[in-house]
Amino acid sequence: MIRPFVIALAVGAAGLAGCAEKEQTATGIKGDAPPFAGTGKPYVAPGWKPGDRNSWEQQLKVRTVQGQNDYAKVQ
Repeated sequence: MIRPFVIALAVGAAGLAGCAEKEQTATGIKGDAPPFAGTGKPYVAPGWKPGDRNSWEQQLKVRTVQGQNDYAKVQ
């Protein structure tokens, strides 16, 4: 008699534990500006002009070839 009651109580407690989860929302990140627009901070790569899409793409290509390509570093 006590055993089914304990099992039912444990199942009920496990079921109610899921109700206490907080809502997860993405706050603080605003992605409405294009990435080449810049952040407005003075720390930019030399040769890149904030707001210029072509110079932004060129800087990404340079970074990929020179610094972030692990295959080029190994050879």
